[in-house]
Amino acid sequence: MKGNFDTIINDNNPVVVDFHALWCGPCKVQSPILKEVAAELGDKVRVIKIDVDQNPELARKYNIQGVPTLVIFKNSQIQWRRSGVTSKNELTSVLSQKI
Repeated sequence: MKGNFDTIINDNNPVVVDFHALWCGPCKVQSPILKEVAAELGDKVRVIKIDVDQNPELARKYNIQGVPTLVIFKNSQIQWRRSGVTSKNELTSVLSQKI
């Protein structure tokens, strides 16, 4: 996943990375919010999910201490980061500044 991940986050459009875990209750709340945001913004933004249990090296690299953690990358640079459930309005507002 590592090489592919680096390619994905090196995009001119924002890439929202959802660091999550299958056992995480709040992650289940975050997931439909991300789907709505992705549907509304279309190809202006990309949303990917990274299971921290399946990708511990990425979780370590980005110092993920709790899930869900959303990280927005643009051209491989971290633009924004938040742990916990993020509302649709907040996420849409942040992304509109990055597009």
